[in-house]
Amino acid sequence: MTRVQTINDIARLAGVSKSTVSRALNDSPLIGVETKERIRAIAQEHEFQLNAPAQRLSRRQSQVVGLPMFDWGKGPATMDLFMLEIMGGISSGLHEQGYDLLVLQVPNADVNWARRAIDSGRADGFVLLSASCSPETVETLVEAEIPFVIWGAASPEHAYCSVTGDSFAGGRLATAHLLETGRRRIALVGGPEWSWEIRDRRRGYEAALGDAGLGADPSLIVHTPWSAAERSAAAAVAGLLEHEPELDGIVANSDFFALGAIDALRGLGRRVPEDAGVVGYDDVSVAAFANPPLTTIRQDGPLAGRLLARGLVQYLQTGAVSSSIIPAQLVVRGSA
Repeated sequence: MTRVQTINDIARLAGVSKSTVSRALNDSPLIGVETKERIRAIAQEHEFQLNAPAQRLSRRQSQVVGLPMFDWGKGPATMDLFMLEIMGGISSGLHEQGYDLLVLQVPNADVNWARRAIDSGRADGFVLLSASCSPETVETLVEAEIPFVIWGAASPEHAYCSVTGDSFAGGRLATAHLLETGRRRIALVGGPEWSWEIRDRRRGYEAALGDAGLGADPSLIVHTPWSAAERSAAAAVAGLLEHEPELDGIVANSDFFALGAIDALRGLGRRVPEDAGVVGYDDVSVAAFANPPLTTIRQDGPLAGRLLARGLVQYLQTGAVSSSIIPAQLVVRGSA
């Protein structure tokens, strides 16, 4: 029996070109059914299998998706627990579709990281997390026509894949719940002002106050970075109480902002929830075990991750742009 080790060997036995064999084994529609069946029969007879890395290289596909972790000059990039839950969903979602996940550490000054990863074959596309990704980064990838999907709101100006929580509904639900429990001086704490999620939650917060006949007081809205969430929220709440002693409710833009807010309230002699109610956001796994257990807005992180994976792979394979919205759900516990 003739020894078959390469595509060239099969091409010689089948009397066709090497490219025809490659297309037939990759189920290309350019090759007729009879030719495909003949080539596959030869490959099966000689127990020939395509070398997966070589196949991906020839098609300029790595079957790998990159997850960039940006270093904004404050030490190594990190993720909070909710983002880790999303990451787990991304990984499992990609695995189901034959892709792997590669975490990339990206220095702040590196503007060519994405193009370099694509051109070198390290990644076919990227998943961006809005909490660690600036709007300028998104603009750069859009202009360079680099495939990506983002956890964050879709842009009205550009067509790209996105999955996001219903932040407007979440902000409204959290604020309305505090109003229903009798709170009237309610603060919105945490998150950078440029974040699309935070802007939408602020709109929801303002809408709920408007529904109750109350105007939003800008002095009760405090923006902080996502990093060091508990510490930054504690400092923000301590500052608020200096000029707003009647503060009786806090909508925190993450569960970790909420934990920092509770620490600050207690440190200044305020009881939670008797003197001030606190509502968090995300419903991470530790929220139910806080003291008191956190009332929060639930987002399904693992589901979000799977949708991110599905959206990006669909885009890579078909060019179809998709956007998905994860619903917000109020989970009532002891903090409000």
